[in-house]
Amino acid sequence: MTDEFDFATQAGTQRYAQRFAHLAPDHFHARYGLQMSSIGLGTYQGGIDDTTSAGYVESVVAAVSGGCNVIDTAVNYRHMRSERDVGAGLARLFASGQAQRNEVIVCTKGGFLPYDGAPPEDRLTFVQARLEELNLAPLEMAGGVHCMAPAYLSQQIGVSLENLGLKTVDIYYLHNPETQLQYVTPDEFRARLRAAFERLEQEVADGRIRFYGIATWDGLRVGRNDRRYLPLSQLLEMARQVGGEKHRFRFVQFPYNLGMLEPVVENNQPFEGVVAGKQEKRMLPLLAVARQLGLVAVGSAGLMQREVLDNVPEEVMDALGGWETDAQAAIHFNRSTPALTTTLVGMSAPAHVRENLRAAERAGIDAKVFWELLKE
Repeated sequence: MTDEFDFATQAGTQRYAQRFAHLAPDHFHARYGLQMSSIGLGTYQGGIDDTTSAGYVESVVAAVSGGCNVIDTAVNYRHMRSERDVGAGLARLFASGQAQRNEVIVCTKGGFLPYDGAPPEDRLTFVQARLEELNLAPLEMAGGVHCMAPAYLSQQIGVSLENLGLKTVDIYYLHNPETQLQYVTPDEFRARLRAAFERLEQEVADGRIRFYGIATWDGLRVGRNDRRYLPLSQLLEMARQVGGEKHRFRFVQFPYNLGMLEPVVENNQPFEGVVAGKQEKRMLPLLAVARQLGLVAVGSAGLMQREVLDNVPEEVMDALGGWETDAQAAIHFNRSTPALTTTLVGMSAPAHVRENLRAAERAGIDAKVFWELLKE
């Protein structure tokens, strides 16, 4: 097993949060022994070039130095360059003493077949080579792009650790597992997902990851009649079946921003349990169900690839208290959302990091004001 300094810890993240006590009192949230910043750095966007990479390295340094200790990436982002840029930024922070490994929550994802630095000239040959390398049947690579086979996930975790320069990933997400529902039956999908959960529980036991979850784009937002639909309560039950009550399936990620409000307005997730002392069985919004089930909710696409900028309605800006930029207002709205732990914002320039982290200088708006705002 790894020692406590190879991953984020309660003591480390608490120490980190205390260094930023001047920020809003609701900027850090305690989740499963970790203090998580309400704003996280996303690394999805950008070109496959050295200039973008240099910007991401500097952004990682600026983010962690400015009060953001949640860093999110994926093995396929920018053909592995994003993971490597995160690793380079973290290495600088740790070497300089600006941060310690146990203060930073590093998250990555696996599932999509990644290229190495650039797309291959012959994609079919590339895919075939990966299948042979891991002794996978062609059907295990759904659509030639996505795989959840246990051997594949273990191999991808190893690649991610090497890219990041780390011994342990704090949160490992299955990346858009609903992709497979376009190619396999629901029964086959559930069997594959169960096998993936079993392997991820083993990866936790082996010390290569600490927690796991799913990062989705459509699966948790769409309606129950959509082929891509993922019922959160069934996923949690599957984790309990393979890992017992001490399972490490604790995190869910999905897009959430002013233009994608489904997680708070669409009653698309079934819930059965005790609420306010009463047994209930009904459909509720995703964020409400995640909270009831004890799952940590992380919102991606916090600015919807910057599409919400220059489009924040004046009445929303006023309700949020007035901000210098639309980006700050939009992030503040996300931060104010009940039950959302962290909002991820893609930031490949240090100037944007500094601008966006200013949204953490004020406490979020009151919950009553938030819900009234949604009615407008």
